[in-house]
Amino acid sequence: MRDRETNRSGESKDVNVRVKPHPQFPAVYQLMLEDGAKRLATENLTPGRNVYGERLIRFEGVEYRVWDAFRSKLAASILKGLKNVPIRPEQQILYLGAASGTTPSHVSDIVGEKGHVYCVEFASRPIRDLVDNVCAYRLNMSPILEDARIPEKYSMFIRGKVDCIYCDIAQPEQAKVLADNATLFLKERGWVMLAVKAQSIDVTKEPAEVYKSESRVLENRGFRIEDVVYLEPYDKAHAMIVAQALALSSRG
Repeated sequence: MRDRETNRSGESKDVNVRVKPHPQFPAVYQLMLEDGAKRLATENLTPGRNVYGERLIRFEGVEYRVWDAFRSKLAASILKGLKNVPIRPEQQILYLGAASGTTPSHVSDIVGEKGHVYCVEFASRPIRDLVDNVCAYRLNMSPILEDARIPEKYSMFIRGKVDCIYCDIAQPEQAKVLADNATLFLKERGWVMLAVKAQSIDVTKEPAEVYKSESRVLENRGFRIEDVVYLEPYDKAHAMIVAQALALSSRG
């Protein structure tokens, strides 16, 4: 089918594209571009605006944002065969390490207007870009300038419990930080996603050893590990861990 490609500058050109829903994950789409290339996409919550230079594709009257797996560990994990993406429409998501908003903006697309994304970021420059370029146009995102290692400092900004916590931080104790936030904010039997950066934890160990160590931290804090996928070639020495909180009576 022939449709149009647009970008923020207003330029457009005809392209041959096909779009279909992802067979496993709600609000995630698969694109077939004019050259036969396959990409992921999300439906753009703010039509006419992109976030990080990604292509905007219109198909049957709906605008989609091409989701770059080399810029987003969540997209990379889907392409690497992740079994479960516990981020769904209308959910409340706590995003630790939101940076300038590349992946959080796609999460915003997925949860939609009835969902919400709480974006915690410690560095002032990235969060300024997050506010100016992303949150200003997306009412379902709240920027929070705080340190994810001290969740008590931003507890007043989180309304109720969240369905999922997504963690992508460059800290030595990534799993601990995630578990500490889960203790305060995660619903019973809620889900977590941890993008493990092995070299931020211990450069002397093999990445696989680091992934196992971080998984054990989560297990010791009352989580059941559902999946671990390595993100090469999209991200070197990175893995995505997906886990579910056990019943409160079983958690440490």
